[in-house]
Amino acid sequence: MIPICDNIRTRSKPIINYWLIGINIAAFLWELKLERSEELGYFVSNWGVIPAQINAAITNALFNPAAWIVVFWRLFSLLFAMFLHGSFSQILGNLLFLWVFGKTVENFLGARKYLGLYLVAGILTEISQILIEPNLTVPIIGANGAIAAIIGAYAMKFPQTKILTILPLIIVYIPIELPAFFYLFWWFIQQLFYGIGSLNIPPAGVNAPSLAYWTQIVGLFVGMAFMRLKR
Repeated sequence: MIPICDNIRTRSKPIINYWLIGINIAAFLWELKLERSEELGYFVSNWGVIPAQINAAITNALFNPAAWIVVFWRLFSLLFAMFLHGSFSQILGNLLFLWVFGKTVENFLGARKYLGLYLVAGILTEISQILIEPNLTVPIIGANGAIAAIIGAYAMKFPQTKILTILPLIIVYIPIELPAFFYLFWWFIQQLFYGIGSLNIPPAGVNAPSLAYWTQIVGLFVGMAFMRLKR
């Protein structure tokens, strides 16, 4: 199922949503450039979220105060990694959901709160990934946790809103309407296909199918809780 749009009219242009989509696209184009020059693996190793490296940096800083600068550098990756993606299917899926659901959520919350929800949910998701699998050495990248928060917020506020959806059946595409709440479940199902069109990121790729990667459900609950408090 491919969501296309909802029937809610927005009062103003979702500028922050446009900027988030643009930054994600620009970052992915940069990744493609680095892939051609065989520098992508090094880049992702430095800017992706690697739980084992972050935990090692924090442990070292406890005994060596000068090492806190390394901790701050590693923690900055929590923000930067949200704008990196490991495959064409991952970025296309994320930005499609952001385009469909983000504009309405931004219109309801306002630009500043919408941006705050996006960033905070993404960072909290990454922190949960670090806590659950502290020894994971494979980088975790992508806006999945932040997008999950946007979907959660939308479904909490507009659960019965009909989403125009395309149902592809081989060469036939059937337009249907599905309630927004349905996408709370479909979001996690379609994660299984995010390996399609993967970039070449040595040595071990990114986003291993581990428990940590699936903790993006934290983002979903953050979005739902935020919207509930907003009522």
